[in-house]
Amino acid sequence: MDAATRFPGIGSEITADLIRRFDGPGPRYTSYPTADRFVEAFDAAAHASWLEKRHIGGVGRPLSLYVHLPFCASICYYCACNKVITKDHGRSLKYVHYLEKELSLQTAHLQGSRRITQLHFGGGTPTFLSDDELRQLMRVLRANFDFDAEGEYAIEVDPRSVNPGTIDLLAGLGLNRMSIGVQDFDPAVQKAVNRIQPFAMTDRVLKDARAAGFKSINLDLIYGLPKQTAESFSRTLDQVITTDPDRIALYSYAHLPTRFKPQRRIHDADLPLADTKMKIFLLALDRLLEAGYVYIGMDHFAKPDDELAKALRSGRLHRNFQGYTTQSECDLLAIGISSISKIGPAYSQNVRTLDEYYDCIDQNRLPVTRGIELTQDDLVRRTVIMGLMCQGEVSMESVEIAHLIDFETYFAPELAQLASFVEAGLVEREKGYITVTPKGRFFLRAIAMVFDRYLQADRARSRYSKII
Repeated sequence: MDAATRFPGIGSEITADLIRRFDGPGPRYTSYPTADRFVEAFDAAAHASWLEKRHIGGVGRPLSLYVHLPFCASICYYCACNKVITKDHGRSLKYVHYLEKELSLQTAHLQGSRRITQLHFGGGTPTFLSDDELRQLMRVLRANFDFDAEGEYAIEVDPRSVNPGTIDLLAGLGLNRMSIGVQDFDPAVQKAVNRIQPFAMTDRVLKDARAAGFKSINLDLIYGLPKQTAESFSRTLDQVITTDPDRIALYSYAHLPTRFKPQRRIHDADLPLADTKMKIFLLALDRLLEAGYVYIGMDHFAKPDDELAKALRSGRLHRNFQGYTTQSECDLLAIGISSISKIGPAYSQNVRTLDEYYDCIDQNRLPVTRGIELTQDDLVRRTVIMGLMCQGEVSMESVEIAHLIDFETYFAPELAQLASFVEAGLVEREKGYITVTPKGRFFLRAIAMVFDRYLQADRARSRYSKII
């Protein structure tokens, strides 16, 4: 996969006809089963029991830690995240105090290793917090966990909320990776989505992060936004490439106004037509590959010497609720509203609103609202789906040995469905392997969906975003 990940000339193989044939709504597979399959029967007691079972055969497994910080000073119309819009910075201080209380409730049950190898502050806007609040939060985390000296500690940053000294503060707290929200630099697009963020503002934050020693910097882009054209996005790509980020996330905008109220402020007439959106994607693909970025999978690109690209080449790439990662053998402990934990063979999700969250913690209850304990079938399919999503390859013999099944028999219907992907040159089947071809990596979600038992039984897929 080493040479292939550069995909020289692959852009010409990702044709509009191919996209029309295999594009469609589907999960992003940050987990399997996906979060929409979680059930309320899996409650706080079930989550606590799995925290307590970590000492059984899993003492040495490190932890990945996610903290959801939901506050934003203004609304971005495209946003589908769980956020709280407020100008009152006092609300974040209260939230940090409750995060500390939740952490006490979680760690009261937590057995096994407390070594942290990955931390991610997501939102919302984590830099909405004041300097003192960020210091307090890190003090609490370090008091409860052992941070690995070589760990990956990341934060999502909105340049509009960065003050002089903020970047140095983050570095001083031990954060060493950053994801910067951009979406688009075009002024007309920014106005249409209510996110005015001049290029110079973003460029300053990125340069400050490099000067402060951040090891990997990602820029988030979105294609398919209102007022966007191929020409305007090409100019944005010119500016992005000039800043030379280590990673680029290129997301497709999913316009679902019935689900996400802020999107109702976007006028349908301002959205690019399907063919224009496809043209923007193909343009971005060619430009990023020409600039030397490696296509990791899904929405992610990275420089060849970035850790993600190295993990892809060595077969160590993994996927969790923060997207692609190099941390493959971690349990994931998540705190804050709507955050999702993965402990052993179980997922659990916290309540979505601040009122529910505060009420649970005031009653000394873990704020878990739903989850799922994986069945044996779930575990088999998770192995296959994550193999496809991350390594682009599945060894049928390895799955048979690990899960005591006959692969050809167990997945007979799924293998039959793969025929269309094989015929299109997206998948190869030979010598006991299912292998995604270089151009097939752009359709990973569609290929993985073949093995999703829940999705095969549920054809109501409109709740998902389109693959491309």
